[in-house]
Amino acid sequence: MRMSGAPAPANPADQAARPTDAERVRSILAAAHSLTVVTDGLRTEVRHLDGTDPMGRLHLHPAEPGGDAEDRPAIRLEFTDVAPTSVRDRVRARVTVLGRLLTPYTDEAADSTCVEFGQAVLETPDGFAYVGLDELDAARPDPLAPYEAGMLTHLLDDHPDLVTLLLRLVHPLPTAAVLRALPVAMDRYGITLRLEERRGHRDVRLPFPSPLDDVEQSGAQIQALFSAARRRSHRNTLPA
Repeated sequence: MRMSGAPAPANPADQAARPTDAERVRSILAAAHSLTVVTDGLRTEVRHLDGTDPMGRLHLHPAEPGGDAEDRPAIRLEFTDVAPTSVRDRVRARVTVLGRLLTPYTDEAADSTCVEFGQAVLETPDGFAYVGLDELDAARPDPLAPYEAGMLTHLLDDHPDLVTLLLRLVHPLPTAAVLRALPVAMDRYGITLRLEERRGHRDVRLPFPSPLDDVEQSGAQIQALFSAARRRSHRNTLPA
């Protein structure tokens, strides 16, 4: 199942290494500034996470077989991953964490709330993925997750010429049908550009020479992409 209006992959780089579903979930949570909590039929918007991973504030426990689980209030935590740049279809993913409350939930005391974990659901343009607690515990957030928004907006606002330069690495080469190219995502494996046409758009991934282990390595890897783009001889075909 694909989300409405989702672009189909059209770049061989789309087959390059990318975060696992569990890593994607952890990265979205790590960068979250807000979430919606649904329990007892009430929706509560929590807007003061300040980029603090809510999984460090909520205690997740494995589900116990049998017992009185059905008597415990269900809880749903909803997160929306929005592109920091002004691309079309800015929602990149949605994460829903499902479970049952072991202790009462209050916004002011979220750090003492215990939840019997059910599952985490990741919804992306490619469809739905389901992540268990063991996978979530084993995964680590992408090292660029807390910095991605600032890095992408800086690239677009202060160095738009470099975004155009990166088009030299796109295969197949962009045609005049591409009206606009914007950076839409960055992770430890590379940068994703969104190529917008009059009707529809597509995303292309430009992999780094090697995956990052730390944000401090990002400068050298990004510069390596720019250097590779400069070595390409063809000219970009976007309108001036």
